[in-house]
Amino acid sequence: MATRFNPPWTVVETESVLDTGSFKVVSKGGMAIAYVYYDDGDPVRANTTGHMTRDEARRIAANIAKLPALLGAEQGE
Repeated sequence: MATRFNPPWTVVETESVLDTGSFKVVSKGGMAIAYVYYDDGDPVRANTTGHMTRDEARRIAANIAKLPALLGAEQGE
């Protein structure tokens, strides 16, 4: 059954503005599924303000993008 969130999901980095940016998880059809934001200007500032670093955000976005494959394997597809 086709949905708006067809796999594979991919990760695209958006342009950064003032040391902040995001990774967007996108479905095969181009639908945005999730945005994971980061503040990469200063690791101390990111930690103090509760924001993720660029690497943390990238890893989380990559794991979100793996969900269709993980769920399909679990369901025997």
